Amino acid sequence: MMNFISHLMVDEAGTTAIEYGLIATFIAIAAITAMMALDVSLQSMFTTVASHVDGAVQASGGTN
Repeated sequence: MMNFISHLMVDEAGTTAIEYGLIATFIAIAAITAMMALDVSLQSMFTTVASHVDGAVQASGGTN
């Protein structure tokens, strides 16, 4: 049993896959965080644009 455990300690097969998995996880977390921050900004921008368009339509005598 000790021989098996010592063999596992020096065996590096699969280490690269784990490293790539961790890198992909960190990239996904960064992307989600950036998208969440961008969400508030985009909502504000579209609300502003919608209110300006609505104001222009009403000023021109059009219907809403």
